[in-house]
Amino acid sequence: METSGHELTILMPCLNEAETLRTCIEKAQQYLARSGVRGEILVADNGSTDGSQQIATEMGGRVVDVSLRGYGSALRGGIEAASGTYIIMADSDDSYDFMGLDNFIDKLREGYDLVMGNRFQGGIAKDAMPPLHKYLGNPILSSIGRMFFSLNVGDFHCGMRGFNRASILKLDLCSTGMEFASEMVVKAALARLRITEIPTTLNKAGRSRPPHLRSWQDGWRHLRFLLMYSPRWLFLYPGLFLTCFGIAIMALVLPGPLRVGPVTLDVHTLLIGSSAIILGTQIILFFMLAKQHAINCGLLPEGLKFRTFRQIVSLDSMIILGVLMLIGGLCGVSWAVLEWANKSFGELDYGRMMRLIVPSATFLVVGVQVVMSGFLSGILDLKISR
Repeated sequence: METSGHELTILMPCLNEAETLRTCIEKAQQYLARSGVRGEILVADNGSTDGSQQIATEMGGRVVDVSLRGYGSALRGGIEAASGTYIIMADSDDSYDFMGLDNFIDKLREGYDLVMGNRFQGGIAKDAMPPLHKYLGNPILSSIGRMFFSLNVGDFHCGMRGFNRASILKLDLCSTGMEFASEMVVKAALARLRITEIPTTLNKAGRSRPPHLRSWQDGWRHLRFLLMYSPRWLFLYPGLFLTCFGIAIMALVLPGPLRVGPVTLDVHTLLIGSSAIILGTQIILFFMLAKQHAINCGLLPEGLKFRTFRQIVSLDSMIILGVLMLIGGLCGVSWAVLEWANKSFGELDYGRMMRLIVPSATFLVVGVQVVMSGFLSGILDLKISR
């Protein structure tokens, strides 16, 4: 087959799929013959030892060998080697219908950069997807993805999808494992590419061996990826919750013991509020630093809100704020020491002194956090010439 001037590359990642690869290639060939689309069939082989490469070559497909193991590695190698303007990828286990690609190519021709299949809309055959994936894994992870990235995609992990090759190459996808599926969707959303989805059927895989997918391990890798690409949900929102919770607790207990029915909240609760403020503040600072680093590395877009935030919260402003908090904390501690000296360094009113020491110590700790984070932020912005 020719390897240039194609409109479409049908990409099949492959690792020991000799049982089903021939059927998949036949269906893809039938689609190309019926539709008249000028295309190629590309098998990205990830180290098969069952003769899959020979089958693909005999059937007229083109084989690219990808030595680095992993689902994502195979697809990245295939995308780089593809010659088509558009790529439609699907697993080579005969679980997807390679003869039904018309809707994908139509959407791509309309100008969409990424066309996702949706198995929950198109139908999932009996025993085609384990109940754990069907009712728990996929719905939960897809819901998290939609919430984190404001993206209207119902099936983040569908193995059949089409995309504009040039647009996806610009995303610099780097995942090697199953989380590649999430990375493509997330980065496409962050880059504001045009995304749509169409119903896609999922059939029971035709192979007899167990699937390569490892439910819990690969599920965690998907979730971990979603969290790392959303510093707001990983750091900012939990940090804000803890900080506000701590401030509310301290505001209620600082004036004096608070009685709620038979329960009395006193200085011990004040310590809990202080701990929540310190922890929450640190997590918020983690958000700022993580977001800054991701932007500097080109992993995340800056956005107008964060750019404005960085202009307000500069290194100098963080140092000023932190120093003011340190001064406030030192004043509180000094006051406490003076009161202790007035008592000849003897016994003091435990509750009263704790209501002075705990807020003062909180100001001291948070002040140091803010100052040091400000300097670290400045270091992250240093331009290093090699």
